Amino acid sequence: MSAPLTKDLRNKHGIRSIPIRMDDEVTVTRGHYKGNAGRVMRVYRKKFVIHIDKITREKANGSTVHIGIHPSKVALTKLKMDKDRRAMIERKAAGRARITGLLKGKHTEETIMDDKSI
Repeated sequence: MSAPLTKDLRNKHGIRSIPIRMDDEVTVTRGHYKGNAGRVMRVYRKKFVIHIDKITREKANGSTVHIGIHPSKVALTKLKMDKDRRAMIERKAAGRARITGLLKGKHTEETIMDDKSI
């Protein structure tokens, strides 16, 4: 269950999305709770939702429950880092940099002009 990173984190780490886990901080980007921010309390893999600490609802009997939010509808604002996660980020960033490096410079001005003349 991956979630996209904010633009600041995307530029810092060089990756677009990462699997979400507990204690990450997120901001809801879509839906009724758009703009709300909080910490991930639970990652519910069976229902494919996450629970955020400040997004709750009061039930009819008065108890409060967390609202399930789909991970694609949030943006990660702060990551809980450890050595395994740091290694994963470095591995993904290296692969992404290699691919973009291979694609960069694929077309030259001459080949573009030749294509336009045809």
